[in-house]
Amino acid sequence: MEAKLQEPIVLDQIRVLDPQAGIDRPATVLLHPETPPQIDPDPDQIPASVRRQAASGQILAPGLVDLHSRSGEPGHEDRETWDSLAAAAIAGGFTQVAVLPNTTPALDDRERLQQRQRSRHHRSRDPRAPQPSTPPPQFHYWGAITQGCQGKQMTDLAELAQAGAIGFSDGVALEDWTLIRRVLDYSQSLKRPIALWPWNPTLAGSGTAWDGPLALHYGLPGLPYLTETIPLAGLLETIAELGTPIHLMRVTTARGVELVAQAKAQGLPVTASTTWMHLVHSTEDLATYDPHLHLIPPVGNVDDRSALQAAVQSGILDAIAVDHTPCTYEEKTVAFGEAPAGAIGLELALAVLWHTFVAPGHWSAADLWHRLSIGPAQILGLAPPSLSSGTGGWLWFDPAQSWTVSPDTLQSRSHNTPYLGQTLRGKVRQVQIP
Repeated sequence: MEAKLQEPIVLDQIRVLDPQAGIDRPATVLLHPETPPQIDPDPDQIPASVRRQAASGQILAPGLVDLHSRSGEPGHEDRETWDSLAAAAIAGGFTQVAVLPNTTPALDDRERLQQRQRSRHHRSRDPRAPQPSTPPPQFHYWGAITQGCQGKQMTDLAELAQAGAIGFSDGVALEDWTLIRRVLDYSQSLKRPIALWPWNPTLAGSGTAWDGPLALHYGLPGLPYLTETIPLAGLLETIAELGTPIHLMRVTTARGVELVAQAKAQGLPVTASTTWMHLVHSTEDLATYDPHLHLIPPVGNVDDRSALQAAVQSGILDAIAVDHTPCTYEEKTVAFGEAPAGAIGLELALAVLWHTFVAPGHWSAADLWHRLSIGPAQILGLAPPSLSSGTGGWLWFDPAQSWTVSPDTLQSRSHNTPYLGQTLRGKVRQVQIP
């Protein structure tokens, strides 16, 4: 990606995509380093000295918003620092990122959260850090629901809200139903989103693939669909009783989609998301035993993937999360089932999703932007990004630009992705932070 825009530039015939304003058309755009884009400006108002560039086939659109990802810092700076996380987000077009609280120590009290807020612009000496000419994205912080994200004792949610938490989540599954009910009851007055993961670790056991013929064929320990559906049904029953709005993260099965659709049809105050990796991969891909494809929840069977794709397009699933999870080379250089779960994705998601779904015509470009930008912002209680209103920043994206995924081209400190060594099409050329 090019450095921060230093001077005005006119882009001729670039595709302007602004779903919030209902805009999707070619236009001439004047980009300025400090102001929102000017679409089809009066030619007489453009100084003759301003550089012009042909941009047919390229995209100017609102900045992307990530619903939940992880930082390595503090506690695991060998995986990711705040600076390398910022650089990865900007390289992928994410102008706003909501970070999960399960760092070491966790973001579970006022002091830690305020310290993080104060140090958001602090620059480390990380050699992979963004240069001063590349401002970081807006980081938002989920406050921990329980102390240390251990699922046992509730944090002071009101104190975290006052300290600026965007919402509440542990980023891991909660198993204590008495605690869950108390959290949902107590948090109603705080008017912050609560993100819970429907997952039963006991039922999951040591499973690494969803039950089915392929898991059996590959010799991978299977796990039952009840691992997701039992806690999901329980959460929906709790919402029906208490009326507390809730966000369901990491919905990954066809039956999970059905339960979310039923809840929405009943008028329950629920939103839901899946991750980008679950939309493009399935159990078929596990034939390679690539440890970078070891995720929790696992990638679904083919029917699950198809259901997720349809649910994203229809809006049953409100958002796509990156769930960026950095791991070191040493951590992932083990057998499939022994590797820590997770993969990076902030730099990859837009390019892969565009060429998997938008370029072939399966989704519209507006579909993708609704799930990667507008939907996540609305779940987080943020203003929907829009070029017309000037909120959320913008990105300039070239779907045709090729690049090879390598340690030299990735901005993340970790490189745990199944796309390592592959050539992708689609690169963010420029970003403006809101």
